[in-house]
Amino acid sequence: MRTYLPILKKYRLSFIVSPLLVLIAVLSETIQPYYMSRIVDDGIMQGDLGFIYRTGLMMVLIALAGLVVSIANVFVSTRMSISFGTDLRGELFRKIEELSFSDIDRFSTASLITRLTNDISRIQQVILMSLRVMLRAPLMLIMSIFFVVKINTQLAIILLFSIPLLALFTYFILRKGFPFFVIVQQKIDALNSVVRENLINIRVVKSFVREDYETDKFTRSSTDLKDIVVKSANIIITLMPVMQLILNFSILAVLWFGGLKVSSGSLQAGELIAFVNYLMQVLMSLMMLSNVIMNFARASASSQRIAEVLNTEPSLTDTPAALTAGYRIEKGRISFRDVCFRYEDGETDVLRDIDFEVEPGTTVAIAGATGSSKTSLVQLIPRLYDVTHGAILIDGIDVRDYELDYLHQRVGVVLQKNELFTGTIIDNLRWGDPMATFDEVVEAAKAAQAHDFIESFTNGYETMLGRGGVNISGGQKQRLCIARALLRKPQILILDDSTSAVDTETELKIRENLSRLLKTTTVLIITQRINTMQSADRVLILEDGEIEAYGTPEQLLETSQVYREIYNSQQIVF
Repeated sequence: MRTYLPILKKYRLSFIVSPLLVLIAVLSETIQPYYMSRIVDDGIMQGDLGFIYRTGLMMVLIALAGLVVSIANVFVSTRMSISFGTDLRGELFRKIEELSFSDIDRFSTASLITRLTNDISRIQQVILMSLRVMLRAPLMLIMSIFFVVKINTQLAIILLFSIPLLALFTYFILRKGFPFFVIVQQKIDALNSVVRENLINIRVVKSFVREDYETDKFTRSSTDLKDIVVKSANIIITLMPVMQLILNFSILAVLWFGGLKVSSGSLQAGELIAFVNYLMQVLMSLMMLSNVIMNFARASASSQRIAEVLNTEPSLTDTPAALTAGYRIEKGRISFRDVCFRYEDGETDVLRDIDFEVEPGTTVAIAGATGSSKTSLVQLIPRLYDVTHGAILIDGIDVRDYELDYLHQRVGVVLQKNELFTGTIIDNLRWGDPMATFDEVVEAAKAAQAHDFIESFTNGYETMLGRGGVNISGGQKQRLCIARALLRKPQILILDDSTSAVDTETELKIRENLSRLLKTTTVLIITQRINTMQSADRVLILEDGEIEAYGTPEQLLETSQVYREIYNSQQIVF
C-alpha cells in the first residue's frame, strides 16, 4: 500500500468518517440480540406487554439508525473507491507516458491496457470492500465475542475450537490459490493481445480470408483463460462449504450444551437465543474476513503488476547536464561517433561502429536492404532509444545532454508506421504545433501535397478521421504525417520511408517543397527510391548494421557495389 499512499492521503477524511459509520452500524446490529433476549426473558416469560412494546420500539429505532448510517457509509465508500481508482488510473497513465520505447516494449501494449483497466478495477474493489466489510467484520467479531462471553463463559469455549479451525483452513486455501491469481491476469493479458492485434489488422484478416484462423486463435486464448479461472475458482469455492459446516456444527454444539443449561436453570431461554445469534455473528464475521482476505490475495497480484509499472524508472531521462546547461540546437550538424546499439533483449548489436557526419542544412538519403537497421539508426537521433556504445552529437553536444522535451521539439520525425488519431484533420495536423494558425496549417499541408485531397472532402480540414485514419488511404496518411512534422518547423527532420505510398511525381513535389521551406533544416530520408537518393546531398548505405558506403551519389556510383545494384535495378529498360 506504500505505493498508493500519496493518492490515499487525499481521502483521509473518508478513512476517518467511514470507520465511525461502520462502528455505529455494528453497534446497532450487535445490540439487537441483547434486546431480543430481554423481550423473551423479561417480557414474554413475565407477561409484561408494556416492556415488550417499549423494547421492540427501541429495537426498531436502533435498526433505522443502523440503516441510515449504513447508507451513508455506502455513499462515502463508493465515492472514495471510485475516486481512488480514477486517480490511480491517471497516475499509471502518466507513468506510461514517461516510459521510453524500450520500456513499453518490455511490458507489452496489451499488458499495459490490462493493468490500466482490469487490475485497477480489482484494486478499486478491494478499497471498497475495505471500507465496507473489512472494518465491519473485525468490529462485529469483537462486539459479538464480548456479548458471548458476557452471556456464558463456558459456552464461549466452543469458539476456541471454531475460530482457529476457520483460520487454518483459510490459510491453506489462500496459499494454494494465490499462484493462480497471478496466472489469471497473465492470461487476460494474452487474450487482450489477441483481440487488439485482430482488430487493428482486421482488414488484413478479411483480405486473406483468415477469419476462421483468428477465431480459433481467440478461442484457444479464451479457453486458456477459462481453464485457469475455473481452477482458481474451484480452490476458492471449497472455503464456503467448509465454513458453513463449521458454522452448523458450532450451532449444534451451542444448542446441545445450552439446552442442558436451560434445563438445569443456569441459563435462561432468551440468553440461549441471544447466544446463538451472537455465535452466528461471530462466525459470519469470520466468513466475511475470509472473503476479504481472498479478495486481497487476488488484488495483491494486480497490485504487484501496477506497482511494477509505477516503480519503473524510465530508461530515458534528462541528464544533470541537460537540466542545468540548457543547450540549444542552432545549426543541426549531426555526428555519429563509433556508435553501437542493441535492443534491451537483443543478443547482438543491430548497429556496429557507425561513424559519419551530416553537415547542417544538407539532405542525407539512407538506404539498405530490409533488416539493415535503418530505422534503428534514425531513432537514436531524437533519443527514442539510447546508444549502447559511442555517442551521437548535435552541434557538438551529446544528444543525452539536451532536454528530452526540447530535443523532441527540434527533431521532427515521420515514423515508418504513420499514426493518426481519432478527430478532425486539422486537430491531427496541430499535433505538430497546437498554436499554429489556420494559414500555417494550410501552408504545411500544401508543402506535403495534402491540401488538395483535404479540400476534396465535404468538411475539408474539419473532416473527422477514424481511429488511425482508417477512412483515408495510405498515401494520404503519409502526407498528413509529413505536414504535421513540417508544422513543428524542426531543425532536423527525419523521414522514415514516409513517401513509399505516394507516386514518384508527388514525392518529387514534396521534396521540392521541403527544400524551399526547410532551407536550413538537416534532413535524413530513409528510402529505397534511386531518384530520392540522386537528389540528396549525401547517401548512406547500410549493410547488416554497418556502414557500407557514405558519400555523394556520384561518388557512390564509382565506389559502392550496393549502390550501383540499387541504381541499375531501377533504371527503365526499353
